[in-house]
Amino acid sequence: MSNELNLDYTLLTPEFCLAGLAAIVLGIDLFAPQVRKEWLPYITAAGLIGILGLSLGWVEKESDFAGIIAVDNYTTFFRVFFLATAAVVVLMSAQFVRDRLKNPGEYYALLVVSTIGAIYMAASRELLTAYISLEVLSFSLYVLVSFARMDPRSNEGGLKYMLLGAFASALLLYGLSFIYGSAGSTFYSDIAAAYAGGTESFDLALLMGLVLLLAGLGFKVAAVPFHMWTPDAYEGAPLPITAYLSATSKIAGFALLLRLFSSAFMPVIDDWQWMFAALAALTMVLGNLVALQQSNIKRLLAYSSIGQVGYMLMAIAALSSGTASALLLHMSGYVVTNLAAFSCIIAWYNLTDKEEIADMRGMAERAPLLAAALTAALFSLSGMPLFAGFFTKFILFQAVADEGFLWLAVIAVVMSFVSLYYYLMVIKELYISKPEEEGRLQVPLSVTGLTAALAAGVFYVGIFPRHLFEVAQEATNLLFV
Repeated sequence: MSNELNLDYTLLTPEFCLAGLAAIVLGIDLFAPQVRKEWLPYITAAGLIGILGLSLGWVEKESDFAGIIAVDNYTTFFRVFFLATAAVVVLMSAQFVRDRLKNPGEYYALLVVSTIGAIYMAASRELLTAYISLEVLSFSLYVLVSFARMDPRSNEGGLKYMLLGAFASALLLYGLSFIYGSAGSTFYSDIAAAYAGGTESFDLALLMGLVLLLAGLGFKVAAVPFHMWTPDAYEGAPLPITAYLSATSKIAGFALLLRLFSSAFMPVIDDWQWMFAALAALTMVLGNLVALQQSNIKRLLAYSSIGQVGYMLMAIAALSSGTASALLLHMSGYVVTNLAAFSCIIAWYNLTDKEEIADMRGMAERAPLLAAALTAALFSLSGMPLFAGFFTKFILFQAVADEGFLWLAVIAVVMSFVSLYYYLMVIKELYISKPEEEGRLQVPLSVTGLTAALAAGVFYVGIFPRHLFEVAQEATNLLFV
């Protein structure tokens, strides 16, 4: 059997390097004096950026490891995506972890390990490999959400996330057993071949497998009605982990969904398309309407992210080459925007110890750069012109409408207008309300630079999106060959 399999371990070099980086970070934390621990986040971020550069060596190459891990443009896109996201979150965490959390080595090591799981979710070509990758990401996040052990909200959020996550994993595994029973294989290509020959003899097993699969993965991406963990986990988690949840956790789920359904389940698209369409509509409406009632910025962004998941689910419902590339573009713009917003919120929290929306009043007077960057990010999330969210939503909604789902695109446009209202309520506090205290706040230079870079990214994607869109097309074209 080994003669038939490609066991070229060099294909997995970036992930081996990530495992090594996690071990190095733990070693430094264990053996280095306290003064050197100040450098842990910067060592971790430098390692992640170095591995990102190494990952570019697989651009335009197409291979696989043992038939279970694909190494192609799609995998390379998400390698770069997740490594860049992890590096930004590590840098955003530096002051927060130093001031508020113990065990920084474990914190940064878990972020690195979770990145391995996220990458393999995108790269998997086989169901059990995808499931194990998802669990590597999930177990890391269970610990990270509850990392602030002295904070009851962190313990509560982590416990709810873990219990519901275990239940969702059981549903997912049960669904995979139905898929295996009906298709006779766990490899995506074999499943597609089995279903292409007709499903009359196992229609019920296929339907049950798809429903359970959708429930399990729906939890991972926080689709309604599987979203109940999201607001509590977002509110309880340390702020940088809330940012990480909103970015890597969700995008990894969609990376898996996109490869799985375009590779394995395209022959039975009529059996699952309506499920995704219904979930998308429900998720968009509930996420944006409940966000209107929130007073805590983390809970508001939790429900806002649920609404964003609804937009992304539309692309899976109307799955095609056009919607897939539009989805990758939108996810990229969304993550840059969300990280820009959280960079400002984390910086404000480090300076004031406050995270309620009402406590942000007067930010424009006390920290004008943070207020401007946060405003740009919120306008981008709502889809205003010149910001990343406008162009990425426009391309996504147009691609979905072109595939015959005009009614979903209309709901998405209406919900985007609804979202503008609650984002404007936050902006009103920043610029119109008077601050509780007078005097400028001193934002550290490193935070200022990171926030400015992320805000520039929001404008860059909004004004010059062509290059990113071409990269997204290159990454997704091979899924539909």
